[in-house]
Amino acid sequence: MPRSEMIVVTGGAGFIGSRIVQALCGRGDEVVVVDDLSDGRKFRNLVGSDIADYWDKDRALERLRQGPAPRAVVHQGACAVTTEWDGRYMMDANYRYSCELLEYCLAQRVPLIYASSASVYGKSRSFAENDASAERPLNVYGYSKLLFDRYVRRRLPQASSQVAGLRYFNVYGPGEAHKERMASIVHHLHRQIADAGEARLFGEHDGFAPGEQRRDFVYVDDVVRVNLWLLDRGISGIFNVGTGKSASFNDVARAVIRWHGRGTIRYIPFPDDLAASYQSFTEADLGALRNAGYDAPFADVEAGVPAYLDALARGS
Repeated sequence: MPRSEMIVVTGGAGFIGSRIVQALCGRGDEVVVVDDLSDGRKFRNLVGSDIADYWDKDRALERLRQGPAPRAVVHQGACAVTTEWDGRYMMDANYRYSCELLEYCLAQRVPLIYASSASVYGKSRSFAENDASAERPLNVYGYSKLLFDRYVRRRLPQASSQVAGLRYFNVYGPGEAHKERMASIVHHLHRQIADAGEARLFGEHDGFAPGEQRRDFVYVDDVVRVNLWLLDRGISGIFNVGTGKSASFNDVARAVIRWHGRGTIRYIPFPDDLAASYQSFTEADLGALRNAGYDAPFADVEAGVPAYLDALARGS
């Protein structure tokens, strides 16, 4: 099949996808965005990017098969609602669609970079990609991501083109407002401080003191850099993408309060309906990514939170 120079980005109007689109367009790449704009508010994430075309998600595979083949596919599209328990919908959207896209890319020898998730680790205290015993998802979203990772692992030994999966930890940054309830804790705390001067965090849970549950919070621009670095080097594998160092929710709240110059923290009871599926601790093992040659630093919450809030203040 004839080749084109276009790079297809699925989920390209979403949070991380739109930032990847901005970076690719910014360096002169020809970008086709695939998404579902049933939520039309996401268009705002694309306004600053000079994209070559837009394809609806439900017709994207058909368009790809009609050719010509793209230079690469960056697959960020998914149902990312971790509280969604319609397993049939989740597996179709996240697993089956991804399998079909992978098989297309392998058949056409098109590089594929795709988004996985740290949710595959569940309540594990090990976060190494090669530790199968650590892969214990707590919800069907995490399971859909894990099942595709395992499908990729089975196909990789015979693959003649790049396939790279990125297990994102807790990503925050500009472009996430449309996610509403699923937006990052940084987004929610910023709104709470701005509106009421009070940051609300969960109280004691899972052996952690109030607000001391810990996650690996990673700034979206660092995530984008990893995607482009892998794309440009043709490296295959499954890689964690986080800072490698956890921070408490109290740390995040204090960073938001410092930026505002005001505010207090109030602890609320942990919701019963989240108890069985909540990750109280995550921390990326970056060994595989570093061994692949990626040596750039990652912003911690002390640097990333003000960078995010400064961007919001600028309207970017």
